[in-house]
Amino acid sequence: MRIDEVPQDDNPSLGGYRRAVYARDADGRMVLAASTGWEVEEITNQDAVEQLNALANETRTRVEAGLTSPLEYWMHVRRMDLTLLAQNAGLWRWRVRRHFKPQRFAALSPAMLERYASALNIPVAQLVRLP
Repeated sequence: MRIDEVPQDDNPSLGGYRRAVYARDADGRMVLAASTGWEVEEITNQDAVEQLNALANETRTRVEAGLTSPLEYWMHVRRMDLTLLAQNAGLWRWRVRRHFKPQRFAALSPAMLERYASALNIPVAQLVRLP
C-alpha cells in the first residue's frame, strides 16, 4: 500500500494511540507510516475477544460442574492456551493438562500453585477459586 493509503479509521481498541505500519513512499521505498487503525482489523479483534470470552464462560460452567479445575478457567481468562501456560510455568504440556483434573489440582503443592499463580500473574488465593 502507498503511504497515502494507510488506514486512519480511529479504532477504539488502540485507545488514541497510533500503530506503525509499512507503506511505500513516493520513491517506492518501504517506510514506516503511522496509522490510527483499520476498521477490518477492529472487527476481527472484537470477534476474537468475543470467542475468548465465550471459551472462558464455557470453562467456568465446566469448573462449576466439577469437570475441570479453576486452572483451566484462569488460563482462558488470561488469554492463554495450554502451550503458552506450560511455557510460562516451565512445565510440560501433558503435566499442565493433568492439573486440569479437579482431583489432581486439589492435591497440588503450595510451590506448584505459586508457580501457576506467577505464570498467570494472579495471587494463589484467586487461582484456587472462581471469581
